Amino acid sequence: MTKELILNNGVTMPALGFGVYQAAPEETVDAVATALETGYRLIDTAAAYGNEREVGEALRRVGIPRDEVFLETKVWISDYGYDETLHAFEKSTGKLGVDQLDLLILHQALPTRFDLTVGAYRALERLLADGRVAAIGVSNFMVEHLDRLAAETSIIPAVNQIEAHPYFSQRAVQEADAAVGTVTQAWSPIGGITAYRPDGASAFEDETLRAIGAAHGRTPAQVMLRWHLQQGRSALPKSVRPARIAENFDVFDFELTDAELSSIDALDTGVRRGPAPEDVTLEAFGRPIPEA
Repeated sequence: MTKELILNNGVTMPALGFGVYQAAPEETVDAVATALETGYRLIDTAAAYGNEREVGEALRRVGIPRDEVFLETKVWISDYGYDETLHAFEKSTGKLGVDQLDLLILHQALPTRFDLTVGAYRALERLLADGRVAAIGVSNFMVEHLDRLAAETSIIPAVNQIEAHPYFSQRAVQEADAAVGTVTQAWSPIGGITAYRPDGASAFEDETLRAIGAAHGRTPAQVMLRWHLQQGRSALPKSVRPARIAENFDVFDFELTDAELSSIDALDTGVRRGPAPEDVTLEAFGRPIPEA
C-alpha cells in the first residue's frame, strides 16, 4: 500500500487526509496546524463548513511550501450553475489565500436541479482547462448521478467523496467509481456522525475491530483507517485533539490480513447515517455562502 494515490489525470494525491467538517473556526487553525506538523499533506475543507479562511491561516502559520500541501475544497449547492461556480472558486481561493486548488469538487449531486449540477461541473472543467485547479471531482454522487453526469460532461471525476465506513461501505458506488478510474474518498471514515452502530454502540467498542486492533497493537480507529487505505480508498479522518490527530496518522507501519479485511467488510449494514443525497435540495439545504 502506498501513501499516495495517482488520480485519473496523473495528479498525485496523499491517500490519508485531514478533514475539518464541524470544526469551529476558532478551533480550525490549531487543528490544521497540528495536522500539518504531524505529517498530513492533504487538507479537506468546504465552502459550507465556514472555515476555509482558518485553513488558509494554518497553512501560512506552519509555512510548508504551497506545492507540498494538497488542498481540497467543495462548492456548495447554493453556488451551482456555470457562472456561479466560477465565482465560488474565487470566493474559496480568496478565503484560503491561494491562487490554485489541488482538487475542487461539487459537494452534493442536487438531483432535483441537476441542470445546475451540470453547469457547475462544466465550470470545474473550465477551471481545470485554465490551470486554476489540478483536479476536479464530486461528493455524495450515487451511481445514477455519476451516469447522468457522464452523459452531459466531458471529464470523468478524479474523486468521489462519499460516506464510507465499516457499517456503510456503499460498494455499488465504489465499484462504479473504480470502473472509470475515479478514486473513492471516505468522509467520516472512522466516526463523527457515523460512529454508531445500529444498536447504538460506538464503533470503537465493536468486538471485531477491537480484536483486530489487539492483534496489531492498534486502536479500532487505526484499524478502520488501515482498512480504507489497503482497499485503495482515500480517507479523511477529523479531530481537533492533538493526540487523536497523531493517532489517526500512525497507520502506515502495519498491515491487515485478507481475513481481517473481509471481517471488517462483513460489518456492513447498508444503513446510511448521513443525509440521503436525494434529500439534499435547494429548498431544504440552500444557504448563501459569504463573499469573505
